[in-house]
Amino acid sequence: MNLVDPALSARTQDALAREGTPVACPSCAAAQTQLFYKVENVPTNSCILFATREEALGCLRGEVALHFCSNCGFIFNASFDQFLTEYSGRYEETQGFSPTFSRFHRNLAAELIERHGLRGREVMEIGCGKGEFLVLLSQLGENTGVGVDPGALPERLEGVEGAERVTLIPEYFRPDHCASEPDFLCCKMTLEHIPDTASFISTIRAGLTEDKGTVVFFQVPETYRILEHCAFEDIYHEHCSYFTETSLRRLFEDCDFAVSRTAIEYDDQYLTIEATASGKQEGDDGSSLADLAQLVASFPERVAAHKAHWRDRVKAAAAEGKSVVLWGSGSKAVSFLTSLDLDEEVTCVTDINPNRHGHFMPGTGHPIVAPEELAEIKPGLIVIMNRIYKDEIEDYVSSLGISCEVTFL
Repeated sequence: MNLVDPALSARTQDALAREGTPVACPSCAAAQTQLFYKVENVPTNSCILFATREEALGCLRGEVALHFCSNCGFIFNASFDQFLTEYSGRYEETQGFSPTFSRFHRNLAAELIERHGLRGREVMEIGCGKGEFLVLLSQLGENTGVGVDPGALPERLEGVEGAERVTLIPEYFRPDHCASEPDFLCCKMTLEHIPDTASFISTIRAGLTEDKGTVVFFQVPETYRILEHCAFEDIYHEHCSYFTETSLRRLFEDCDFAVSRTAIEYDDQYLTIEATASGKQEGDDGSSLADLAQLVASFPERVAAHKAHWRDRVKAAAAEGKSVVLWGSGSKAVSFLTSLDLDEEVTCVTDINPNRHGHFMPGTGHPIVAPEELAEIKPGLIVIMNRIYKDEIEDYVSSLGISCEVTFL
């Protein structure tokens, strides 16, 4: 899932904002941006596995200070400090244990292979995580894959079909990793972790030639949905860069890419873009930013009410003596717990990823348990952190013989 060396890329602009100095947009370089949402004392590493409750409670903390650029529509965390983040083997981001996500991943790989003729080609993934998607691209298209990610664990792929076609490099991305220009370059759920977005995309573009025709594919969280639905659980320190279709397209066009396709997928949660190296294009005129600007302006009041709703609901259930359990122990749950300042109101967090079991939630210390343990815990309320998994989780709960209220964000 990540990334570039912190020594090469860091941004902490909030100090400038506190001093009254305008904070520039790192995407289009506009001189001034608007602060519209701030959360203090949040964990800076929401996917790190902590072995003890004490370690989880003592995790590094930082701030979220979201700024909006009215020129290009880009939103970013001006308080982001890359030196407070950790991308290592302790970073557990995989969603591959979900049947819903696995189907989506496999279908996406098949679609990209078909659309771009990726058979017998060289493919590369920047921010490859544990390598699951790269293996799919390589296996289904009989391609050769190279993945770069400081959190990569090559041993995880031992015995996995198609893994012999893939090489994982557990390092931060450097330009020389692209010394041999691939036929296809993908970067999924990584750009949102990178502060200097224009510099990063320009670095990739500099390594590509128009004659080669390399296709690049990027996937990021879709921010319009976050703002529209007040999805505060999708806002956290590591996600320092937030894109809508307009701002993502403009970034790539400003960096001399010809954009061939954009799409919003996975229950409107993911935004994708496909492009090739080209000459400079005329950017968007900004006319589509009016709705986004209105959402930004109304977000503080709307999200405050949304937070109050969920805080009251969880506290009320706990006051009735119900065991409240969150389903999903990733970044959404960390943001949910810390943004709402929930402690003993929540009994535990569960997850189908066995690599997370026996660990503790960053910032709050809630234990992460296997779903099978819920039969003994007897939850009265289960809150699903991601609604797209609602059906598979409800089936799982039913198979465990548990009867309780199940809701979702």
